[in-house]
Amino acid sequence: MAASNLEGVLLGMGNPLLDISAVVDEAFLAKYDVKLNNAILAEDKHLPMYDELSSKGNVEYIAGGATQNSIRVAQWMLQTPGATSYMGCIGKDKYGEEMKSAAKAAGVTVHYYEDEAAPTGTCAVCVVGGERSLIANLSAANCYKSEHLKKPENWALVEKAKYIYIAGFFLTVSPESIQLVAEHAAANNKVFLMNLSAPFICEFFRDAQEKVLPYADYIFGNETEARIFSKVRGWETDNVEEIALKISQLPLASGKQKRIAVITQGADPVVVAEDGKVKTFPVILLPKEKLVDTNGAGDAFVGGFLSQLVQGKSIEDCVKAGCYAANVIIQQSGCTYPEKPDFN
Repeated sequence: MAASNLEGVLLGMGNPLLDISAVVDEAFLAKYDVKLNNAILAEDKHLPMYDELSSKGNVEYIAGGATQNSIRVAQWMLQTPGATSYMGCIGKDKYGEEMKSAAKAAGVTVHYYEDEAAPTGTCAVCVVGGERSLIANLSAANCYKSEHLKKPENWALVEKAKYIYIAGFFLTVSPESIQLVAEHAAANNKVFLMNLSAPFICEFFRDAQEKVLPYADYIFGNETEARIFSKVRGWETDNVEEIALKISQLPLASGKQKRIAVITQGADPVVVAEDGKVKTFPVILLPKEKLVDTNGAGDAFVGGFLSQLVQGKSIEDCVKAGCYAANVIIQQSGCTYPEKPDFN
């Protein structure tokens, strides 16, 4: 596919967060009552954690936010400036400026809504033994409004895109924005993709999720999210292949032909359910000593997958690229990557 055809082909919308990442110990997790491999929204009891992490010698500040990570990785894999774009809300502050420069360096076209009052959102990333726990303090990210989306210069990004990806986390912020782009995608024969994103989304934002899933041509998630998704629906199965199949067969909005469910399982094979059949694809195994942290692994998988999907490649190629990107990201701190991909 020629580079010119790729301009603005992929749009993401979500919560732009600055990751505050540090290696901690079990006592730290216990102190703040957080679990590894989970992602939650911060409560009052978590707020002192951000300063405590910031005071650690090994702390790193990395542009994050699930959808933004996926878009940056897709952009990196594509190596075509401006192939991707992204919208979300940041504050007018130092962290917001860092976010802008990170996006610019990545080659992503960003149209941030800048909130006058709220500070840029942050995500505490607590790393123990290479596994991560995420605690998001949305702040400005929570202030995104569909009015921003409807402005002609921003809606133009929607019009231009052929693929639109939104992580489930955005359901807590602006379901009306998601609905607008989901309906646009259905009416204009575009591909709309979503992510289950976290157990709490599947459990506590089920109604919002239920409303938008019929529009999704692709649904991503990991094994933990898939099992919670199954549990809240009373499917009475923990079998990830069965759950993926059921997700792929959930009702579709009018104008949608079919849905593909893609469920990752860490080091275990990726499960893809399509047309009533399930396929599994092995991931690239990494020796434990090469693992830095799993922060951004799932986001990177989606980014790699999208980079091939927007070029019309097969599902198998999409999964391969997803596994490649995830493998690169877990050998780096947070969702960061070397200058050029080495994928073919």
